[in-house]
Amino acid sequence: MSSFSHMVGSRTYQFRDLKDLMAKATPARSGDYLAGLAAATAEERVAAQMTLAALPLSVFLRQALIPYENDEVTRLIIDRHDRAAFAAIAHLTVGDFRNWLLGDAADSAALAAVAPGVTPEMAAAVSKLMRVQDLILVARKCRVVTAFRNTIGLPGRLSTRLQPNHPTDDATGIAASVLDGLLYGSGDAVIGINPATDNVPQVIQIVTMLDEIIDRYGIPTQSCVLTHVTNTLAAIERGAPVDLVFQSIAGTEAANAGFGINLALLAEAQQAALSLGRGSVGNNVMYFETGQGSALSANAHHGVDQQTCEARAYAVARAYAPLLVNSVVGFIGPEYLYDGKQIVRAGLEDHFCAKLLGLPMGCDVCYTNHAEADQDDMDVLLTLLGTAGCTFVMGIPGSDDIMLNYQTTSFHDALYARRVLGLKPAPEFEAWLRQMAIFTSDEAATPAATLPPAFARALSRLA
Repeated sequence: MSSFSHMVGSRTYQFRDLKDLMAKATPARSGDYLAGLAAATAEERVAAQMTLAALPLSVFLRQALIPYENDEVTRLIIDRHDRAAFAAIAHLTVGDFRNWLLGDAADSAALAAVAPGVTPEMAAAVSKLMRVQDLILVARKCRVVTAFRNTIGLPGRLSTRLQPNHPTDDATGIAASVLDGLLYGSGDAVIGINPATDNVPQVIQIVTMLDEIIDRYGIPTQSCVLTHVTNTLAAIERGAPVDLVFQSIAGTEAANAGFGINLALLAEAQQAALSLGRGSVGNNVMYFETGQGSALSANAHHGVDQQTCEARAYAVARAYAPLLVNSVVGFIGPEYLYDGKQIVRAGLEDHFCAKLLGLPMGCDVCYTNHAEADQDDMDVLLTLLGTAGCTFVMGIPGSDDIMLNYQTTSFHDALYARRVLGLKPAPEFEAWLRQMAIFTSDEAATPAATLPPAFARALSRLA
């Protein structure tokens, strides 16, 4: 693999290979320092970015950051690369690619056409050269639409995952949180639960309960229990009403092995879910979560910086036509993203790279309590992501996940973003909200002043 150098003033900076160059060009974050990969100084970072800007995009097709023969994610990226789609940008350097992305010629149609020709490493590389406003502007132009029981990702829409987690999986507590979220207009992306007791019988019990709620009220949405893919496969085999298959994924074969998965297993799960035919307006059946630092935390990053590893996870997701993908951006902790500034930058990078690659990307706007971040930082990131055309965000009672013990966004936060930015839920879900007299205004997401009769009865049963 070639080495690179760049002179700044009287000093020449050396980068031993493409992997080293990418890491040194990355905006500062604690995970790369922890791994010993980051630039030692701001000047070295600028030298790396200038070197990267002059690099032809085609280099990434000739020099794999992780060897082809050693990693099935690399093989997936190379083997599925669309040369015809790449032809439109094949003559560009990374810096030229940034300029093209920011230009008027790169409209939504052009970006969709070129997406199959963009590799994760190309997306990661160009993101390292971009300011926050660049990440927002380009991501906003990327339109990725998916569907199951409603249509996700249309212009002027912001969807939400209603996350009614409970520390003991209490059915009444879960139902109360579902009701609370629906009354704020949350839940069009998915009603998704992280089970406290993670085994197949419990998965079946929860998914059956959610299916009964969706069926009883005719809610045009989908449910998901965020359990390991093998549990979901077992639940499908036992006849459970599974809508979406969930799995956490990473950007290297070794990191995915740490999650207990491989590409063949994901393909098997996708086919099992498709065989149920439960979608009404579409057949996107997969839901993936990612996060910067997951490969490093598993010592499975192969010396690749954490943001590039994260982008490689999007190649895994892209292979299975998911309904939803989201980065859990600040969940792993300050060892990987130290403070609010790093979390904000990472969230926008993740959203940009995934959208550029053609994914329906959302974000869990979150942080752990030992990070140098607070809810003000999350308000900033939520607002920026809404401006950037983020597909969906999380909705959790009080923004405090009492089961997973981290801070994220509430039903009220999602309502704020919709109101301030003039966004609406998925169209089928919006129509249902009006039909149920939950929303009343035609111009904004405005909950009704009084409890709709059907939900008043439900509340009385919970009490």
